[in-house]
Amino acid sequence: MTIVPIPVLKDNYAYLVVDSNTKEAAVVDPAEPRKVQSVVDEHGVKLKHLITTHHHMDHSIGNEDFIRKYPELKVYGGDDRIPGMNHKVEDGEVFKVGDISIKAIYTPGHTTGSFSFYLTDNEETAVFTGDTLFIGGCGRFFEGTAADVYNSLINTLASLPPSTKVYCGHEYTASNLKFAASVDPDNQMLKDKVSIVSNQQYTVPSTIGDELKFNPFMRVHEEAIKKATGKSNPVEVMGMLREMKDSFR
Repeated sequence: MTIVPIPVLKDNYAYLVVDSNTKEAAVVDPAEPRKVQSVVDEHGVKLKHLITTHHHMDHSIGNEDFIRKYPELKVYGGDDRIPGMNHKVEDGEVFKVGDISIKAIYTPGHTTGSFSFYLTDNEETAVFTGDTLFIGGCGRFFEGTAADVYNSLINTLASLPPSTKVYCGHEYTASNLKFAASVDPDNQMLKDKVSIVSNQQYTVPSTIGDELKFNPFMRVHEEAIKKATGKSNPVEVMGMLREMKDSFR
């Protein structure tokens, strides 16, 4: 599979997914249709699918433009508030883009209808996490609770293979890592990551394995993170981390 990150709006990512064997393609969260369309055209693919991680307009606003251009487009999502959605996925549902298998995974917290999409082919795995999991961080709990996010991050996404590439919805890595360093200053993996991304404008993808090493929201069971939050229950640690991040400058 080929995955092409497409920076859109101020700091969002859309993505083009191409099955190398059939040239069948999908776009993920195409919030800036003209820019995304130019990438589709550049790659000369057969666009048949649109995937939306959640209903927020900075991810879904381009859907209807694409539907007008491609009336047969299958528009996948898990929330009735997603514009133009014509295939509502269920947790664990699998569909195909060419020879790529895509599994819809319910990951609420940022919104009540947030889904991640897990891709597999014969060579690699990847996951589109929208605003549920970022590199070094996670999304705000706009419609969910700390328990929801704990389940989505720790019980669900953390269980994916460590080599799974993580493609998130925003380029927030620098600020996320700055916060992470404030709560976990002795983490050498985190220090190394800060150094690696310091000269990168675009930092996707990460991997699940790496996030488990330096992302504090994926490490709420670890003593260093508990100590930083003053909490011992992992769900309470998750909630306190988010409160701390929301006020961090």
